[in-house]
Amino acid sequence: MERIIKDTIHAAGIDIGIYTQDFENEFISLTDIARYKSDEPAAVIQNWMRNRDVIDFLGLWEKLHNPDFKPLEFEGFRKQAGANAFTMSPKKWIEATDSIGIVSKSGRYGGTYAHSDIAMAFATWISPELTPSQKAYTYASEADMLNVVLFGKTSKQWKDENPAAKGNMRDAATLNQLLVLANLESYNAVLINQGKNQQERMELLRQLAIHQLRTLETVGSASLPDLVKKQVP
Repeated sequence: MERIIKDTIHAAGIDIGIYTQDFENEFISLTDIARYKSDEPAAVIQNWMRNRDVIDFLGLWEKLHNPDFKPLEFEGFRKQAGANAFTMSPKKWIEATDSIGIVSKSGRYGGTYAHSDIAMAFATWISPELTPSQKAYTYASEADMLNVVLFGKTSKQWKDENPAAKGNMRDAATLNQLLVLANLESYNAVLINQGKNQQERMELLRQLAIHQLRTLETVGSASLPDLVKKQVP
């Protein structure tokens, strides 16, 4: 079992617990973030999870990152979300859907934790003041979303399909794919600052990836030097 690395980040005068096992996927305490708004953080989290948009977002994240996610149970929650009688809690969500993006921990440092993608959305809902202190974590964890946009799979899925391969999916990418990936990373950072949610960003990034890959394939690497020469004043 990989060793858990714990840390604390500070935002708007509160301490927020964070941990990681692989140095790529950070899990941030929703309980600590919720304390910014109320002395009853569990109630705040449950209230957030009642929203239809939140259920849609959580479901999309799981579909991208969790092969064991239960889509039928998710659709059931999705149809009920937003209704006055609808209730949702982290425990209910985790047990019903086999979620991995939200986890509940017990003990002295227990509470509800979520992957930084999800924690970012929660912090924005709580207060924009909490967002800047977490952006660095979001940029790092967005890498796998870009993998899905460009390659159609997560890094784990690629590794499972290529167990004997050295390096990772990006090491095996073509030059054109790496050029497009660099542009996607820059554009994604701009979209995050514009407040676009993950689904909106994925659609825009897919459009950009398709356009740029087609352009590069049409131009061809052999003609690039001629184009450079023509642009020199």
